[in-house]
Amino acid sequence: MISYDRLYVGGTWTEPSEPALLEILSPHDRSVVGRAAQAQPTDVDLAVAAAAAAFDSRVWRDTPPAQRIAALRRFDELRTAQADRIAALITAENGSAAWFTTAGQTGLTRQAHAYFTAAEDFPWERTLTPSDPADPVRTVVRREPVGVVAAVIPWNSPFAAATAKILPALLTGNSVVLKAAPENSLSMGVLAELMDQVGLPDGVLSVLPADRDTSEYLISHPRVDKIAFTGSTGAGRRIAAIAGEQLKRVSLELGGKSAAVILPDADLTAVTAGLKFGSLLNNGESCIAQTRILAPRSRYAEVVAALAALVESLPVGDPSDPRTFIGPMVRGDQQQRVRDYIEAGIAEGARLVCGGPQLPPGLGDGFYVTPTVFADVTPAMRIAREEIFGPVLVVIPYDDIDDAIRIADDSDYGLSGGVWSADEDAALAVARRIRTGTVTVNGAPVGFDGPFGGFKASGIGREFGAVGLGQYTEYQTITF
Repeated sequence: MISYDRLYVGGTWTEPSEPALLEILSPHDRSVVGRAAQAQPTDVDLAVAAAAAAFDSRVWRDTPPAQRIAALRRFDELRTAQADRIAALITAENGSAAWFTTAGQTGLTRQAHAYFTAAEDFPWERTLTPSDPADPVRTVVRREPVGVVAAVIPWNSPFAAATAKILPALLTGNSVVLKAAPENSLSMGVLAELMDQVGLPDGVLSVLPADRDTSEYLISHPRVDKIAFTGSTGAGRRIAAIAGEQLKRVSLELGGKSAAVILPDADLTAVTAGLKFGSLLNNGESCIAQTRILAPRSRYAEVVAALAALVESLPVGDPSDPRTFIGPMVRGDQQQRVRDYIEAGIAEGARLVCGGPQLPPGLGDGFYVTPTVFADVTPAMRIAREEIFGPVLVVIPYDDIDDAIRIADDSDYGLSGGVWSADEDAALAVARRIRTGTVTVNGAPVGFDGPFGGFKASGIGREFGAVGLGQYTEYQTITF
């Protein structure tokens, strides 16, 4: 049993203002995994005050970039040494299958190294070449940290979401208050322990698990200069409204309803092998999951049958079992939400190919849903338009390439997507026409060197690499 009875506030483990501890329940069988303190507005005030004092003192922002990079490399080394422990803890508190949380540790290393490389080459200060050689004015452009960052993350991939924000924010000299979901209080406690060993200056980092009301108190705090948020589009709209009213800087990585476009020449064996991960990673609780499958009419029945065979073959059960591919939903309300969408799809007239709203056999003690495939889906149906955030795939037919692109773009979202073809050039040509932030070809993994983020209702701003670093800086121009 793991217990965190204190909060990590400004580099110090501090007594919480509310001493009662939240019980963290296993999504698999509802047993108690651990207990943890939860932040209240009083704790937020302490954390923000510490962050502001650290920023104003310049103790971290005036630290040379090479030393900031070295400190955060040390954090990544410590995390790597604890990778198995972290993966097991996220599986226990989230219900994410062990294969996913274990593989995710390698992704964290790739993400971190991309940020470190970008920071080493980042243009912290440069003197511009005059457009007119006769002009006597010289111009220096500097990149300054934005200030106190409120980093607010969801529950589905806590370490990945946390490091996607705290690494670039700290590398660029900011102070950070990380607000984590209550479900992830334990894994985020480990993150705080590891950061504590790095020896950041006092005040530079706080880690606060808290509910939505406390989260809103944090993002509304007058001393917060930037909000970095990952979560639902609805919550993102609320945060954007607060940021606009207070003129805070904001970056938002929001929801998705990504399309996988299967071209007529695609190898279905390769497609299903790729979509096993691209569509159903993390129990389907992923913003980038390709859950709208667009299939050519000439091969529609073949695609539907292949996807149904794939989904029915996936082991569902105890997420700690290495043989399990799909575990439970994170909470009971999320379980019910997914089952409600399955019922809605049936009511709308979609054809239920496999799965359904019934619980998987023998798994009634946990928050499980039965992985589901719908066919004969039209783009107007709710199951084709709204983010379900669970293991539910919809297969939509298209007539030709133009029709496929039209359907792919017929969405409020634009976060990710994929194209599948035996002809890589043809796939790239289609990828360039889809209005979405990231497109993978034939299941290629999302890279961490290039920018990641969404169009339309999928967000504002970008993460990863040099572009991600730039989101945490302001330009200063000096002429002389």
